[in-house]
Amino acid sequence: MTLDAVVAEVLAQNPEVEFYRAEIAAAKGDAQSVGTWEYPEISTSLGDKRVTGGGTTSEGIAWSVSVQQTFEWPGRIPLRKAIANHQIQLAELGFAQFKSTLAARTRTAAFTLFAAQQKTTAARVVADRFHALREVLVQRDPAGITPQLELRIIEATEITMRRKASEAALAEQTARLSLNHLRGQPWQRALTIAPVDLTFTAAPDPDTLLAAARAHNFEIRMRQVELAQQGFKVSLAAKDQSPSFTVGPYFSQERAGDGERQIGLSLSIPLPLWDRDDGDIEAAKARQQQAQTSMTVTQRAVERQVVEQALGYQTKLDEIAKWRPESVAEFRTAADLADRHY
Repeated sequence: MTLDAVVAEVLAQNPEVEFYRAEIAAAKGDAQSVGTWEYPEISTSLGDKRVTGGGTTSEGIAWSVSVQQTFEWPGRIPLRKAIANHQIQLAELGFAQFKSTLAARTRTAAFTLFAAQQKTTAARVVADRFHALREVLVQRDPAGITPQLELRIIEATEITMRRKASEAALAEQTARLSLNHLRGQPWQRALTIAPVDLTFTAAPDPDTLLAAARAHNFEIRMRQVELAQQGFKVSLAAKDQSPSFTVGPYFSQERAGDGERQIGLSLSIPLPLWDRDDGDIEAAKARQQQAQTSMTVTQRAVERQVVEQALGYQTKLDEIAKWRPESVAEFRTAADLADRHY
């Protein structure tokens, strides 16, 4: 399989993808619910009324009905919607971060498998060469100490190369198991990575990398959204000091002697005699400060990681630049020469 095909397969079949999709759906559902009004309330009463006066008594039915609707103080519903929308952004950023991380893990596992396959092949070729060389030398009659020592050195080298071949084969099996686990395939499923054309470009300028990290890094973007969301929560806590109010029409009628009928509009509002929201405001401001600190710490950690990875990459590039492209071909030629010599 090609590298891109493996990554596409993992992203399409990984079961954790559904978890993040459900998280986004739940956040969108919460955003819809925060903008809905409360149900209106209907209340009614029915009873008997007796009127006594002037030696006479009259009885009749008294009843009333009213419909009331609770209204939020202006500004609170938009703040709740803003908080819910930021929660959707956090869920979407978490999903994007998961897919990016999963793709990176898959590429790393695929590269590891490809490298392990190449190492296994090379180690077996070298081990087979030493084995064939030893088989030839043991058939000769060694004369003197030097040929005997050379034979023992070659035999020891063969043992070492066999061990390296076994270690490379174990590494290949481990990489294949890891990749099959990501793909959701049985552990025994055979897999070979198609040859990859590796090109190493020059490392970008650290300032360019830092600017890109500040603008696109998932952790920093999530901390920014959390900070903005916490600011809306502080504003909402301040708005909560203004109570909700209930408005509705009512109708009542009494028939006890004379008939009496009332039609009007009722208004009820809590009296904030005790200010109980100061603690909530202080708690929201404290969480906002925590979000600000978390964003600063995250940004510094990401910047350190970016610079560290950039410097490490440049160091590896400098080391690779010292290699000669023709070295591998010359090693093969030297091996063939050694075979003919012996």
